[in-house]
Amino acid sequence: MKTVPQLTVAAAAALVNDGDTLLQGGFGMTGNPVHLMHALAEIGTKNLTFVGNNTGEMGLGGGRLLRNGQIKKLIGSFFTSNPDAVKAAQSGQVAYELLPQGTLAEAIRAGGAGIGGFYTPTSAGTPLAQGRETKVIDGIEHVFIKSIRGNVAFVRAWRADTAGNLHYRMTENNFNKAMATAADLVIAEVEEIVPVGQIAPEEVHTPGCFIDYLVQATLTLEDLGSSASVSTSRKVDDVRMNMARRALAELKKGDVVNLGIGIPTLVADLITDEHGIILHTENGMLGVGPAPADGGGAMNYPVNAGKIPVTALKGSSYFDSADSFAMIRGGHIDVAIMGGLEVDETANLANWAVPGKPLLGVGGAMDLAKGAKRLIITMTHVNPDGSSKIVPQCTLPLTAMDVVDMIITDLAVFAYPAGKLTLLELMPGATLDDVRAKTSATCLVNLR
Repeated sequence: MKTVPQLTVAAAAALVNDGDTLLQGGFGMTGNPVHLMHALAEIGTKNLTFVGNNTGEMGLGGGRLLRNGQIKKLIGSFFTSNPDAVKAAQSGQVAYELLPQGTLAEAIRAGGAGIGGFYTPTSAGTPLAQGRETKVIDGIEHVFIKSIRGNVAFVRAWRADTAGNLHYRMTENNFNKAMATAADLVIAEVEEIVPVGQIAPEEVHTPGCFIDYLVQATLTLEDLGSSASVSTSRKVDDVRMNMARRALAELKKGDVVNLGIGIPTLVADLITDEHGIILHTENGMLGVGPAPADGGGAMNYPVNAGKIPVTALKGSSYFDSADSFAMIRGGHIDVAIMGGLEVDETANLANWAVPGKPLLGVGGAMDLAKGAKRLIITMTHVNPDGSSKIVPQCTLPLTAMDVVDMIITDLAVFAYPAGKLTLLELMPGATLDDVRAKTSATCLVNLR
């Protein structure tokens, strides 16, 4: 059995050269090789192409490289959470390429598997498909995505043995597993290095043949940024809870359900054991439970896609982001509930970008909108200026076409029986005249 060399963080970071493409594992600061990134910031290596779901937070992880001006291009899914990244992209300081989260994960997995690229229905008909080759397969438009490889990958695992076998802890797997396969040089930052044999074969998530160097580095709460503890500032009111309750009524026992951020997350607070609903989060967990009662942080708990610590129910499982989105695209998610900015008469959805607003990310919305068996949108009926969100035709950048099954707003419930936008119910306190006045789309009325 080979022995993988162990380096200091500084010596390992020094192996990255100016102009390299650097893959960085992690979802937010969870499973993020933060010590390697900070050592690279100290060295000052420049003109890097950064590949990762996000750049970390302001001044943490890749965020520190951004502040130093070391990154020339960002390739990833969601940079909005780091204002420095948004500012750098919008000012032209860095170039950027946005990919849906599942597309990013699959592109990295393909790169590690020696596959040149793949076709996916995700992003078809949206701005992210512009300039890309498309092909109709079995009557469905697909977009071609070239695979991604890097010169160097920084990954984070909980444990390694001296042969380089890696064991990830809970949702720290995320992008790390795929990235460990997709670079010419792979450096694993780990909490603990143990002798060969102390990690059982069934606990090895990344075999040692993928790993070139090991670095031991101890994780602290400060390294986790906003994921360090449970947020207690969630906005909750009766109107939003009414929408969450109505969405819950659409779920059946045994459903596998993915909840988006915003109003959809409130549904999780209403689910009990009796409902028998299995919650999925795209960063690699099935069987998501409620927030920890002790207020503990991500040192002791998994996190959900909102980067909030959660608990694991009996029968839960963890996996990497590529497998998570294979579940989504493969039709294994029964229902997705997500927010919306606009929905139109032909069931098109826009929910990821507003021109002129400081947004730089698409996340997993495009994959979920296209891949879930059923899509429910929860949103306020009108914008702050009083304009309708249910429109004849979406004017905002599209998330996906012909995907919405139901719309639940603070005023009404709509669906698309026979492909026609139809008003089915009024929400508490709403009147038909009010709904008509605030809906710019043409719809049938079939009140239950």
